Amino acid sequence: MLSEKLKEDTKINHQLLEKKLVHQMRAIHNKHDYGKFLALFYSFFGGMEVKIKKHFDQAKLLDYDQRRKTSSLVRDLTYLNEKLPLLAQTNSLPRITNHFQALGALYVIEGSTLGGRIISKMLTEQLSMPGFFGMSFFNGYGDQTAIMWEVFKSALDLQSNNVGYDMIVQSANDTFTYFSLWFDEQNF
Repeated sequence: MLSEKLKEDTKINHQLLEKKLVHQMRAIHNKHDYGKFLALFYSFFGGMEVKIKKHFDQAKLLDYDQRRKTSSLVRDLTYLNEKLPLLAQTNSLPRITNHFQALGALYVIEGSTLGGRIISKMLTEQLSMPGFFGMSFFNGYGDQTAIMWEVFKSALDLQSNNVGYDMIVQSANDTFTYFSLWFDEQNF
């Protein structure tokens, strides 16, 4: 299955980014810190979603519009009374010029929902705010998160071919790398 092979072929970059994110999350001590953290996701994911939409064949994943992350990030940032930052521009984002590259980038963004519930719990405890409402982004699809991930993986497995696979892997790895660099550049 392509999705399993893709997981293995992006493992190193995924782990490097994950390590950086965990380190950044430990530096969050209040709602303002959390808002700055969310703003980094909003600016990067928002820029990525603009690029992905231009090249993604939505007929291949009919619920694509439901998978956009910026709306939940806007909701959380608004709840925190944080100003919305500008979206990342093309020079800070990986190259996306076709459906396969869009699919690789979307793999990273969709995958972010899997650890979201753990992150939500960790940050709620870390901030000592039980019942905190600014976690819609990290709550992903709620009880439907695992199902939505399986639907995405099935769609991914149906779309690839040998030529497309290399582009998907490169794009996913580039997305992990650029997101890591984005955190460094923004001096969180």
